[in-house]
Amino acid sequence: MFPTVREVLALDPVRHGAPRLVAGEAGLDRPVRWVHVTEVPDIATLLGGGELVLTTGIGLPADDAGLRAFIGDLAGVGVSGLVVELGRRYLSGVPRVMAAAAGRHGLPLVELRRATPFVRITEAVHALIVDAQLTELRATEEIHQRFTELSVEGADPDEVVRQAAELSGCPVVLENLSRQVLAYDPAGESAELLLDGWEQHSRRIRPTGRTAYDPDSGWLVTMVGARGEDWGRLLLRWPGSGGLGVGGDDLSGVDGTGTPPTRLTILVERAASTLALGRLIRRDAEGLERQIHRTLLTALLDRSRPVDEVALRARALGLVLDRRHLVGVVVRHRADSPTGDPGAGGEWGLADVDPGPARLRDLAEAVGQAMRDANLTALTSAVDDHAVGALLALPDAAGEDRALAAFAAALRRGRPDSRSVDAAARTGGPAYPGRPGGDAADAGLIVAAGSGVASLREAGRSLIEARQVAEAARRDRRDLAIFRLPHVGLAGLLHLLRDEPRLQTFVERELGALLAYDARHPREQLLGTLRAYLEQGRNKSAAAAAAHLSRPAFYERLARVARVLEADLDSVETCLSLHVALLALDTIRTP
Repeated sequence: MFPTVREVLALDPVRHGAPRLVAGEAGLDRPVRWVHVTEVPDIATLLGGGELVLTTGIGLPADDAGLRAFIGDLAGVGVSGLVVELGRRYLSGVPRVMAAAAGRHGLPLVELRRATPFVRITEAVHALIVDAQLTELRATEEIHQRFTELSVEGADPDEVVRQAAELSGCPVVLENLSRQVLAYDPAGESAELLLDGWEQHSRRIRPTGRTAYDPDSGWLVTMVGARGEDWGRLLLRWPGSGGLGVGGDDLSGVDGTGTPPTRLTILVERAASTLALGRLIRRDAEGLERQIHRTLLTALLDRSRPVDEVALRARALGLVLDRRHLVGVVVRHRADSPTGDPGAGGEWGLADVDPGPARLRDLAEAVGQAMRDANLTALTSAVDDHAVGALLALPDAAGEDRALAAFAAALRRGRPDSRSVDAAARTGGPAYPGRPGGDAADAGLIVAAGSGVASLREAGRSLIEARQVAEAARRDRRDLAIFRLPHVGLAGLLHLLRDEPRLQTFVERELGALLAYDARHPREQLLGTLRAYLEQGRNKSAAAAAAHLSRPAFYERLARVARVLEADLDSVETCLSLHVALLALDTIRTP
């Protein structure tokens, strides 16, 4: 934002004075915040740092000690440089003691060997500063306008990150709390080099504060989240020079302080706000009745409305939910993308791919039709971007299994793969003959049901359980018409919670120090030592054999693990917590 001493010396009014650098060449890239003319020796107390001081030397001390003190005081307050016009006090050059003192302090000391009106230098430098400030203001206005438009449009993360990279001219990366990349834009650089070993590299980026610059790595980092809960980090690599923004505005140039310009900080914070807001926005094109169904299901899930009000509104739709046996059901595609590729990267860069409103609406209609075909009463609606939920209302608990089987059969008969299901019913074979060797299973549906409850007040628990089971069942290769909670173990539970910031925070709290250590010492990989120890039931000899290490070597590594984590590895409770964190880490890293 401010010109440097080097740039000031290149201005025409300064060049007219035939400038010669006497000392302090290393400080030529200091920013010049203002120009101050003085002829008194005690001026330092009136300065705030960053000034370029102009003087003829008339009022400077005559003794060597006084000149050293003058230079020391200027350097102490952080002035950018000292320019001395020759001819009035000093005829052929500044005193050697002044030059030596400036050299010791690294303060640029410049002689003007020709008389030059200081007012012309002041005007030229101040015009440069004001112009830079106007450029900064225009760039900041462009940033606010661009990200306001993105917020209103509900832009997806890829677009937000792309715009941030375009405005800054710098690579930008969006990651979750587990250091997995959700979206990125290399800004013309190599994406492979940018993302190679990203997790280890990211763990070495540890700025202080919510938005801060890490000078060691060159990344400007800000947290991303809303409503007091962070779910990721947005990182911008500031090269220190050269980036051009929209319209050719220099958005990433050096400000001379060793930190990114203020506008880049504004940019990443606005981008992070847009990302956080976008995650809260939901756009849907459902009909009014379906919207009411969704409103009621959502109210049961997040308890945002009184249960009596939900029952009343459902009754107005012809659905009696009170004094019924209620079962939460969730239906989703096993692969979220139409191509069946679960790793294509979704709206938030996670393993899921947004199936699109039309595909989700088709699934909601199919679930509603299956309920009608099975003569069942239920609230049905999409409950998130990938799943359709239903709350079955049955006369009693005795008919629960029969009703769920009838619904699953009706749903699959209405799907394009119904011929496979019908053939399976006739032959007793699997519903998806391509499994486990083929990919046919990936085109199927997962039907999950929660535990039946006898009260509408508990219906939310049944729906949440069904949604969790459906999410965890995506990794299950079995052919089950209905997935229930007993089919899901701890690994499945952790899988369905893998995008939960609190789980990622737990993993970071338990294993963050060890992961950071491994990132700094890639040849040691102590995480593998800990894994072998826990997987072998804390049997050190067996763990050493599993790790292909001698027992002394393994014991030494295990002791190092304990020191890094500051944990007692002989404690059952501590090891249980670490083992769960390891399972969660594996789940987070696995799409």
